Formats: sequence, C-alpha cells, structure tokens
Amino acid sequence: MTDKPPNTGELNLLESSLNTISLEDTTIADEKVEEQSKWDIPRTERDDPFQFGQRFLDDEEAVWDHNAWDHVEWDEEQAQIAQEKIAAQRENPVNDFDKHLYMTNPARYWDLFYRNNKSNFFKDRKWLQLEFPSIYEHATQPDSGKKVILEVGCGAGNTMFPILNANKNPELKIIGVDFSHRAVELVRESPEFDGKVCDADMWDLADETGRLPAGLEENSVDFIILIFVFSALAPAQWDAAIMNIDRLLKPGGQVLFRDYGRYDMAQLRFKKGRLLDDSFYARGDGTRVYFFTEDELAGIFGKILKVERVGTDRRLLVNRKRKLKMYRVWLQAKFVKDSLK
Repeated sequence: MTDKPPNTGELNLLESSLNTISLEDTTIADEKVEEQSKWDIPRTERDDPFQFGQRFLDDEEAVWDHNAWDHVEWDEEQAQIAQEKIAAQRENPVNDFDKHLYMTNPARYWDLFYRNNKSNFFKDRKWLQLEFPSIYEHATQPDSGKKVILEVGCGAGNTMFPILNANKNPELKIIGVDFSHRAVELVRESPEFDGKVCDADMWDLADETGRLPAGLEENSVDFIILIFVFSALAPAQWDAAIMNIDRLLKPGGQVLFRDYGRYDMAQLRFKKGRLLDDSFYARGDGTRVYFFTEDELAGIFGKILKVERVGTDRRLLVNRKRKLKMYRVWLQAKFVKDSLK
C-alpha cells in the first residue's frame, strides 16, 4: 500500500469489513481464503516458500481490480482501530462459567464442529506444494526412501490426502492424528483412505501422559505438519506440545507450521464475551483460537527446536461487490530438530 493516510471512507470500509463480513469464525473460512492469490505466480517463480504472493497494491484506486493483494501493511490509523477493538474485547471477557467449559473439555466442541460440518469441511489444500515444498521434494519422490509424515490436527484429511494423491514413494507412511474422535472417523471413512500407506489415530498434541500416536516411536517422524492447529491449544499447553513434537521427530526432522497471526481479521471481529486470555478466544461454536506474533512463535518453539524461519503472510482480500476490505494475517514457519540429538 502507499503511505497516503486513509480517508474517512476507507476507515469506514475497514470498520464495515470487521463488523459485517459473512465469513464464519471457523477454519472453514480460512480454507476458502487461502486459495486466493496463491496461484498468481508460476511455481518456478516461487522457489522461496516464504515469498508468499507477489501481487502488490501500488495504486489505491486499483484496490477493487482483484480479489486479493499481498504484503499489505496497515498505517497508523488502521492500527489504531485494531487497538481499540482489542481494548473493547478486554473489557468484556468470557464469563467464568463459560470459560471453565471451554478450557476443561475442548475436544467436545471440535467433535460438534466436525459433526456439523462433515459434508463441507474437506478442502483440498492446493497451496501445500507452494508453501511446504520440502515435503514433495524429500518425501514423495520415487527415490525418497522410507519417510514418515505426521499431520497433527488432521481434521478431515485436508493435508494428508493431497499429499497421498501426489505421492510416488512406495515407502511413504502418512499418519493423521486429532483429539476429536469424529475427525478420526471422517478420515477413516474417506474413500481416499488407504490403510497400506496412511493411518489415523485419536491423540492430543499436548498429552502429558507420555503416550505417543499409535504406531509411532520416539525419533521416528521426518515431517510434522501443524496447519491451523497449534492455535487451538491454551498457552499453558504449549510446553507439553513442544516436548511431544521433539520426542517424535527424528534428528534433522522438520516442523512445518501455518496459523493465525496477531490482528488478523478473525481476531478483530470477536465481540464481547469471547476473550479467554490475551490473544486467546472462544469462537461462537466453542472452539478456541490463539493469534501469534513472529517473536512469540519463535520463543515457543525455539526452546527446544532450531528456528529456521518464521514469516508473516499479510493479505488484503476484497469483496468487490460489497466494497469491503478484509485484512488477513497468517504466520508460516519451519522448525528443525538438531541433527546431533
């Protein structure tokens, strides 16, 4: 964007986007918007997965020409609006009774989520090869050898099935885990499920009992994929989750991460009675979500793993018919287990 400050009409559009846009407060909405602008650049020009999109908004008058613009930064006035919304959320947090429900049995709400959305939750993540090329370069080729991929928070198989469909490696094993039993059922019931290559198990990433997913041992996984899943954990669960990740990864193994960034539109849309803790919320369907910063994320994973890269994918999505602007912020990261461990 240019450095020109927005006029009153532009600020009103931002307010309108945050208050009236019809996207659901669930990960379904984010599966839809992830598709926009990813494919504007040929794969050969996207060798760096942290390059993200390359459609820049150089002329404000052209904002309605496309559905999405990349690397869009806010100016001071837009940032002020965001701060005011966060302040209002802090003044009206979740009441103690509801907070206890959300914090003590989160799996219940995800079971309900998958039960209610079973017919439309699966979205083929076509952008996987753009954002996580190392999977396809080192795990799915005919000569990749024995490789194990673990998708944590597998949902309906949004990641494991696209990888499976692209796989040419006869020695690949893909395992999906979720702490929702209904999600595991959806994966196993899918016509794409191949028990010879993949498996699914009910498992909590933040498990503190020492249990690992069925069929996996310590130091046995090459890639752990976390896509819009770590944000569902409460901050108190982060350390246990990182310990489990470290136990599972082989030396040199990778964590491929994508999740919500601080001040994403989804965060600013929350009204009163949704805030559980700083940057941590309960959606209308009872599922929980946290919004990270780059430094925060690096600090969480960097306690045990090597932080190879953390980046912010900022995108302006526009509804050209309704003249609405939607500012999205996602974090993408790659963490590696020390090869000497």
